[in-house]
Amino acid sequence: MTESFPRQQARTRGFRLGVPRAFQVSPGGDRVTFLRSLAGDDPVTCLWEADTATGQERIVADPRALGADEENLPPEERARRERVRETAAGIVAYATDRAATLAVFALSGQVYAVPLGDTVTADQVAPRRIPTQTPALDPRPSPDGRAVAYVHDGALRVIQLSTGQDEVVAWQEGVTFGLAEFVAAEEMGRSRGYWWAPDGGRLLVTRVDESAVARWHIADPANPASAPVEVGYPAAGTANADVSLLVATLTQATEADTVHIAQTPLAVVPPAAATLAEVAGWDRAAFPYLVNATWGHDPLIVVQTRDQKTMRVINAATGDVLREDTDADWTDVIDGVPAQLPDGNIVWTGIADDTRGLVIAPAAALATAAPVTPAGLQLRAVLSVDGDQVLFAASTESTELQVWRYCPDGLYAVATKMGVHTAAMAGGTTVIASRTLASSQVTVRLTRPGGHANTGTFVGTIASLAEEPNLPVPAPGFLHAGPDGIRTAVLFPSWHEPGTKLPVLMDPYGGPGAQRVVRAASAYLPSQWFAEQGFAVVVADGRGTPGRSPSWERTIAGDFATGILEDQVTALGAAAEKFSDLDTARVAIRGWSFGGYLSALAVLRRPDVFHAGVAGAPPTDWRLYDTHYTERYLGDPAQNPAAYQLSSLLDDPARAVQSVIRPLLIIHGLADDNVFVAHSLRLSSALLAAGYPHSVLPLSGITHMTSQEAVAENMLLFQVAFLKQALSLPGTTG
Repeated sequence: MTESFPRQQARTRGFRLGVPRAFQVSPGGDRVTFLRSLAGDDPVTCLWEADTATGQERIVADPRALGADEENLPPEERARRERVRETAAGIVAYATDRAATLAVFALSGQVYAVPLGDTVTADQVAPRRIPTQTPALDPRPSPDGRAVAYVHDGALRVIQLSTGQDEVVAWQEGVTFGLAEFVAAEEMGRSRGYWWAPDGGRLLVTRVDESAVARWHIADPANPASAPVEVGYPAAGTANADVSLLVATLTQATEADTVHIAQTPLAVVPPAAATLAEVAGWDRAAFPYLVNATWGHDPLIVVQTRDQKTMRVINAATGDVLREDTDADWTDVIDGVPAQLPDGNIVWTGIADDTRGLVIAPAAALATAAPVTPAGLQLRAVLSVDGDQVLFAASTESTELQVWRYCPDGLYAVATKMGVHTAAMAGGTTVIASRTLASSQVTVRLTRPGGHANTGTFVGTIASLAEEPNLPVPAPGFLHAGPDGIRTAVLFPSWHEPGTKLPVLMDPYGGPGAQRVVRAASAYLPSQWFAEQGFAVVVADGRGTPGRSPSWERTIAGDFATGILEDQVTALGAAAEKFSDLDTARVAIRGWSFGGYLSALAVLRRPDVFHAGVAGAPPTDWRLYDTHYTERYLGDPAQNPAAYQLSSLLDDPARAVQSVIRPLLIIHGLADDNVFVAHSLRLSSALLAAGYPHSVLPLSGITHMTSQEAVAENMLLFQVAFLKQALSLPGTTG
């Protein structure tokens, strides 16, 4: 009997297991390291290395051979994985030295190092455990491979690999060094808190003081004997963590130089093995957010004002402000910048002609430098810097993601066929990972210089071991809906006969920062399964979603509700006009996170259009969501309360009950530390107070990711059963 799709989807963690990822190319381009599990249902990720000349692959490290206990993760590592939405186990992150001859990773709070490259002659080289303090977090080797930095108990430490001498670089009671604070990891894409200098003798180190951050508590009602977990959560309008940045210059210390720490008289640790100084030029009062940091020729940092309308690039060694960008609404955080080329030129981004483009300029000219890429090519991220070449992701159509290469002699297309592509490059070797509409699988190609001037010479592939979904390959129909051209995809059951009316399921995310409508079949697997249950599924990316233009993203400033909901209605109408088999008298909507908010918003404010809704982990009151995300779009709640009132769902039940009441299912994980369950509980209380019938499904022990297999499987089944009952449809199929 064929396994059901919900079970397969849960078991394979959304078909991500077995997919190669986290590519790093050696400086000579001869080798590629990457992460991949041994099969599409194997949750334990291994570290691999591939020879680009022969295509031969070898396992560098298998956690099972090391006896790692995946359940023994430090709380800080569990939190980091939650922030980056990591659902796999095993080696989920690693770092290499500059020459890519050494890889370092953490397993269950212990640090391992393993050699890479030509010096390795045997097929099996066992990684060796480094005698760090445990639990150890975020280990990273020095550029020369002689030492490893890591974080333990809030302190940044460095251990010498040859001697095992382990020294404290930065420590202070009540604060942490070298770790990213919540909003940096959740909203800025910065999941690290320290950076080695190229000379290996210095580090940039964050100091994070969360003493002013509000304390919230996550209880486990299913286990009342367990004490609630206390977390620091900076809700909109409240205090953020106090983040500063230090330059740590390593000094020589001896084992005899140990001292007793007064606060903990039983602990004996080495004294600080570095001199510390605050970086120059950062006005932390005016620019409290540390967006990113990097170290090429110079230590460069990016900082942002609390209202996010101004962003600076600063040389942290000299204090010079190299560039200041401003925007009436907000400045964007872009992955991969700043970066520096060997000649000292700085890689940045800028907006011209309503296009975000690539900026490359000397430090002295960066302040006024214009993009070197053409209007209409919207830059999404800088992927790699290889000599004087810059590899970046961009697109001329938001449903696609292309890879481009810029070098002194011009701009070259690397991967621009219809689909979603990303890449990494070094030593002339490019690794290109592609998803298309032709298959639900990812393909990974390796190219070397030569052959075609743009794409190089194909030299091999890295195989994906992901399972093939027990579903027909999704074949969405695309349209540009309404006068704004809302990108919309429509999916039908594989068995659908034209002329047969189908109920409609809207399946959006719909908010800023994420897309659902892309030219890749794998993006529509759950949507296709819902279609196989008897729905025509409509997925629409309305205003505020990324990839089209800076102005399109800013159309939602000050209002999460009105335009975003209107665009879903417009997309539905246009889809029904193009596809006559859509039955607009039976329309449901489902979503998770912002999509859950949008689902509840739809049935409460437009019951004339939406007849049932499933709201998963919805942020219902934006005053309860974090500072960096919420204030970017809605401002400070004390200064702009009207935006929060307009975007909140809590007053809607009283108004909605006077109209038409539609079935609404609210689902929320009780352990969610991103969108706290308070959002759903407050909405449920408001619905109850208004006399609005509804259903609530609490998920005990579940976070925002819902990665547990049984929950992930049955949640899909529960949703489709609810929707079919709400719309008076027949039962569920596999």
